[in-house]
Amino acid sequence: MENTTDSKPHLVLLASLGIGHLIPILELGKRLFTHHNFDITIFVVVSHSSAAESQVLQSAMTPKLCEIVELPPVDISRLVSPDAAVVTRICVTMREIKPALRSAISALSFRPAALIVDLFGSQAMMVADEFEMLKYVYIPSNAWFLALTIYMPILDEVVQGEYLDQKEPLKIPGCKAVQPEDVVDPMLDRTDQQYLEYVRMAMEIPTCDGILLNIWEDLEPKTLEALRDEELLGQLCKAPVYPVGPLTRPPKPLDSRSGELFIWLDKQPGESVIYVSFGSGGTLSLEQTVELAWGLELSQQRFIWVVRSPSRKKGDGSFFSAGSGEASSMASCFPEGFLDRIQEVGLVIQDWAPQVDILNHPSVGGFISHCGWNSTLESITNGVPMIAWPLYSEQRMNAALLTEELGVAVRPSILASEGMVGREEIEMMIRKITVDKEATNIKNRVKKLKYSAAETISKGGSSHNALSLVAKQCELSWKSMELKAS
Repeated sequence: MENTTDSKPHLVLLASLGIGHLIPILELGKRLFTHHNFDITIFVVVSHSSAAESQVLQSAMTPKLCEIVELPPVDISRLVSPDAAVVTRICVTMREIKPALRSAISALSFRPAALIVDLFGSQAMMVADEFEMLKYVYIPSNAWFLALTIYMPILDEVVQGEYLDQKEPLKIPGCKAVQPEDVVDPMLDRTDQQYLEYVRMAMEIPTCDGILLNIWEDLEPKTLEALRDEELLGQLCKAPVYPVGPLTRPPKPLDSRSGELFIWLDKQPGESVIYVSFGSGGTLSLEQTVELAWGLELSQQRFIWVVRSPSRKKGDGSFFSAGSGEASSMASCFPEGFLDRIQEVGLVIQDWAPQVDILNHPSVGGFISHCGWNSTLESITNGVPMIAWPLYSEQRMNAALLTEELGVAVRPSILASEGMVGREEIEMMIRKITVDKEATNIKNRVKKLKYSAAETISKGGSSHNALSLVAKQCELSWKSMELKAS
């Protein structure tokens, strides 16, 4: 690493494996470049098996705001079993990537002021220490998830047996308790390696110089207060917490959206269309897909449904239409005659759709979502109420937050892991967020959050100011480095 004098400070960011981790790091990098005058280098760990991931990377490279560097892939086949949990595989990959990260930082022609990692990159903070950089952890999720994570080492000591078997909710000082059935995936089996990895991360994260969260002050004020209170979670989390969100992908300008999808959307009445998507990693069983199809049809509401087929490797955003080869290959996914009957009111798209642009369209009035935090923020910032249908990771907690705390969503009476959500309940949930009396209250609450979100990231807003504080610390660190170098 050369000690070259640069006109402005430079930050390096590390994105963990997976599109859900890549998107928030890219958006944070772009925000730091455009609003806080930093040069940004983002190191990414790419699977090369995900078409959506490649698409996100390609779009991030134009316009060129940040330097994106792919770290060489690592082989973890001898370190984990083929059936290892996703969290385990990501953690082991990020542990093995450290030498490549160290070499990549050494090869830079500048001295970075700070390293920002995400949740799974916490082990890389020791590399920041080696280069005497500031180190931050970006949790692209909510404060309640951070609170549970920070409190994890305590729960590990005091809770006997499996968390799922507990009769009482898991209490977190100053925060909403977590129902045993809503715990994050790594807590489902305490004998699994992913649980040990999660406890380790929980102990590492508070050792950083600051924790960035993809929320804003007004979204979770009580939980943020608990994280900062020395008598509550503040005694475990010495690092300051900075809510810097919502950081989401921007929609394309309305006049640049083309194709059959947007031609169809433009013809629909305002807030009349339900968008259905379970994210890049979410799939439903065949039986559940059939029930969802019936529920959509019975609701008599317009819809766009992104259906993921296990048999297809790549998403090309193609449409199903009655009688087409694509449709016949998926015929067993739908009730007989479904595609014929919904031609006037619905679109079924294979594997991928431009979600941000769809949610931003004035015709869209509801979102059936897996509750990944990226999707959740994209829905809230566009004022779209949700049907929370969590599938994995921390999504059950997200669903509880959206329904019980924020009141911007409804959710099924059973979890996806417990059984099938029936067509009648699906119809009822759709009507609850669209045409029933309750819909007006839900819509009003989510629109209030939409305006609050827009205000907070504007100049002078709380999230803009929080990121400005982080930027100031990095700038002071960089100036100190420059002085030492000279």
